[in-house]
Amino acid sequence: MLFKSLEFKHLNEQKVKVIEIPVLEDDNPYRFMISIRLEAFINKIYNNQNPKKVYSFKEYLKRVLKWKQYELIFKEDILKHNA
Repeated sequence: MLFKSLEFKHLNEQKVKVIEIPVLEDDNPYRFMISIRLEAFINKIYNNQNPKKVYSFKEYLKRVLKWKQYELIFKEDILKHNA
């Protein structure tokens, strides 16, 4: 799975970085949900008075999603015979 990161400046001019944002295919049914969750997460960070420098979006999703949904989004394809 591919991941991207996002960097922006907070109101207090501090740089904030969001890492481990999953890149999903266009036809993936979870793509819309991920984009809405990302927007909500960024708004939460932006409204925080003292934000950290680095946030993990993957860890945020682990806390807010049901485990079944989290597994379906981040499922790892297990290779057969180490191929």
